Amino acid sequence: MKRICLFLTMMMMTMASLAGSNTHLYRGSSTYTSDILCTWDGRHLYRGNSTYTSDILYTWDGRHVYRGNSTYTSDILCTWDGRYLYRGNSTYTSDILYTWDGRHVYRGNSTYTSAILYTWDGRHLYRGSSTYTSDILVTLQGAMPMPLVLFAWGA
Repeated sequence: MKRICLFLTMMMMTMASLAGSNTHLYRGSSTYTSDILCTWDGRHLYRGNSTYTSDILYTWDGRHVYRGNSTYTSDILCTWDGRYLYRGNSTYTSDILYTWDGRHVYRGNSTYTSAILYTWDGRHLYRGSSTYTSDILVTLQGAMPMPLVLFAWGA
């Protein structure tokens, strides 16, 4: 009986921790609930502070971003290889939308300073190469793959 009670208690604690493990992306430098742009559960990106299926914006499989709650090839919006974000289901150099170096997001297939669109410090996405508070575009509480941060921001 003790083992059953212990097992049930452990399961309830695990479920409670999973229920509260959603990541939020906020507008600007805010962390107010009213400024939540989207919610990430590890697979789906939802509109606002929702986790309803009807509010799924994008689905992530670790390599592709899909439109809505889909994993059909025809719904692939972009492909990610850890450095480049490609248009659709492509990995051709001509289809590179963004280049990522771990700190900066560059336009296209470039790493020139003049091509820096965003700077990332692990919590904030800044406009251009700036890290000034006034240039914070979004704030992340938790972890989210860079392609989804960009899609959530509307880059």
